[in-house]
Amino acid sequence: MPDAGSAQLAWLRAELAQNATTKCTLAYWHHPIFSSGPNAGIAGEAGIRAYAQQMFRILYEANADLVMVGHDHLYERFAPQNPDGLLDPVRGIRQFIVGSGGVPLYDFRAPRVNSEVRLKTHGVMKLTLSSDRYQWEFLPTSGAGDSGTTACH
Repeated sequence: MPDAGSAQLAWLRAELAQNATTKCTLAYWHHPIFSSGPNAGIAGEAGIRAYAQQMFRILYEANADLVMVGHDHLYERFAPQNPDGLLDPVRGIRQFIVGSGGVPLYDFRAPRVNSEVRLKTHGVMKLTLSSDRYQWEFLPTSGAGDSGTTACH
């Protein structure tokens, strides 16, 4: 398991503490913690996923709202969850996987718990953070997209 005292995790804690009164906190990195795609639970990525889960836990403790990731070549939106993947509509973090650029797309496996939308299409994400809410719109190159708005914590 990655070192809980790493420089990156220390920076994250300090940054969140410095901005503790800010609403609508977003973080992004490459590997998803939760995914219905083919890379969910791959043993070779266990260390990377464990480190990302530590970041997710720190963000959860700081009352963050969103995490955006890529890696799986697809679009997936999750309901707000705690770091253990349990539904938490009050304090949970919503994770988006937007790995839908110009690369070949992946097939989904069995839907993961709390997965709300899964799209196998190329497209981009338009995200707007306001002082008290966030809005998202996944704009696919073809077919139906995904959009919504949620109040921040």
